[in-house]
Amino acid sequence: MNTAPGWYPDNADPRFVRWWDGAQWTPHTQPRQQQTDAHHMEMQMGGTGQDRVAHQVQRAGIGQPVQGGGGTLFTEPVLVVNQKAKLIEMSNSYVIYDQHARHIGTVEQVGQSGAAKALRAFTKMDSMLDVRLEIRDVQGHPLLRLVRPATMWKSKVIVERGDGMPIGEIVQENVFGKVRFAYVCNGMKVGGIYAENWRAWNFSLQDHTETEVARITKTWQGMSKALFSTADNYVVQFHRQVPDPLLSMIVASGVTVDTVLSQNQG
Repeated sequence: MNTAPGWYPDNADPRFVRWWDGAQWTPHTQPRQQQTDAHHMEMQMGGTGQDRVAHQVQRAGIGQPVQGGGGTLFTEPVLVVNQKAKLIEMSNSYVIYDQHARHIGTVEQVGQSGAAKALRAFTKMDSMLDVRLEIRDVQGHPLLRLVRPATMWKSKVIVERGDGMPIGEIVQENVFGKVRFAYVCNGMKVGGIYAENWRAWNFSLQDHTETEVARITKTWQGMSKALFSTADNYVVQFHRQVPDPLLSMIVASGVTVDTVLSQNQG
C-alpha cells in the first residue's frame, strides 16, 4: 500500500520531519513538534517575566551589562531562568532570557504519565516521581536532557546532551545545613554547587579547585505569584568562560536547583 502524503520523521535528522508527497521524499523539512507535558488544565498566571528581566538582573547584583555573549545558552554570561507560574501545576516549564531580555531558550518537562500529572495536581509528592526535563534552544532543539530519579532522601540529576550522550551527574552531598551538590563526570568531581545559607536562595558554583566561576541568585517573582504559585526565578552569572563538561553542568544548574529543592519542598 502507498503511504499517504504527509510529514514524517526524517531518517537523516530526528529533530526534523520531511514531506512525503505520496511517491517520494521531497527536500522540504521543518522542525519536529516538540514534546511537552503541559496540560490544558494548568492555569498560567500571566507571563514568565520578560518585562522584569532588567529588574531581576539588578536584584542579582549586576549593575552594568556584562560584556560578551553570543546569543546562546552556552555563550551568554548571564542567564535569567523564569519558571512559568501556574495555579494548577502538572509540569515544570521555564523560559530562559539573556541579560537584555532576549528569549534564548526554554525548558520543558517530558515523559509523565496521566497518573503522574494527577499526582502533581492534587498532592505535594513531587519527590516520589521521576522528573525528565529538556533544555532547548530558541528553535526548540534539545541541547541538554536532565533526569532526576524519584527519591525520598538525597537527590541527583543525570545530565545528558541533546542526543542522549552522557555528560555527568549533579549529586546532592548533604541533607542538613547548607545544601551542597557535586558535579561528577566520569567518576570524578569537577566542581559543585554550594548554598550560601540554609534557605538555599543563593549559590556559589565552583570548579574542581573550589574557585567560584559562576553564581545563582534567586530573584523575587512578585507578590501575586508568590501567594498562589511555587514558581521561582533565578539569575545565573558566569564570572568567566569555562570549558565542558563544567559549562554544561552549570547551565543545567539553574533548573536543577529549582527541581531538586523547591519542587521537593512543595
